[in-house]
Amino acid sequence: MSPRRRPKAYSHRGFSPDGEENTMAAFRAAVELDFTHLETDVRTTADGHLVVFHDETLDRLTGATGRIGDRTLAELAAVRVAGEPIPTFEELVTAWPHVELNVDLKDEPAVQALADAVIRHGAHGRVVAASFSDRRRRALQRELERRGSPRVRATAGMALVAAFTLLGKLSRGGFQPWRLLRPFLRRVFALQVPIRQGPLTVVEPGFLARAHEAGLEVHVWVVDDAPTMHRLLDLGVDGIMTDRADVLVGVYRERGVWPPG
Repeated sequence: MSPRRRPKAYSHRGFSPDGEENTMAAFRAAVELDFTHLETDVRTTADGHLVVFHDETLDRLTGATGRIGDRTLAELAAVRVAGEPIPTFEELVTAWPHVELNVDLKDEPAVQALADAVIRHGAHGRVVAASFSDRRRRALQRELERRGSPRVRATAGMALVAAFTLLGKLSRGGFQPWRLLRPFLRRVFALQVPIRQGPLTVVEPGFLARAHEAGLEVHVWVVDDAPTMHRLLDLGVDGIMTDRADVLVGVYRERGVWPPG
């Protein structure tokens, strides 16, 4: 079976059916299901530490309030997400050396802090830079290069994905304006996209064909039901990101592609 037909499986913020997203317990639950690709988010504390947390504020997930960036690491030590502490990126990157981490940089200081961590742990092959912000992704690569370090793989940000999608919709016959983006697409290895964005269908056969022509993988987020997972795999997507790791495992096993390559 070719690599393209043996798709990747991403556990979105770990596997957290009880609400402990982005905690070591959630990531451990995914790893115990044999996931080798974890999606996560990082933010920077007031004293420069990189922590694993999605939201800008503590309000939704914890009993505390206020911005992550206004708290020190010591101040966050007592904060709990469904009974679990907020992990540092150091804890996550060292916990499972065989696991790839798809890391969404949620703030500007995270660029420097993530570059530090990647270099310190030699994690260039295991960390993927993912951000809605193309600027942050480019800044991370420049920072690694400035320090004489190899780049990490990266996914396209929101602006590049939007341009690729919209120009693709305009493509007809010999008129293929999306190809003007090729210099920018060469800097990334994948497009991580939703099935739809508002009224616009993103993931459809033409989108996949153009992405694969450009040498890009297509990973779809966040998909939690088995019928949709099967439909996407039939279309030829290269990976699925899910909050329901257990459902995705069942689908991949049914198709004979678990564990994924």
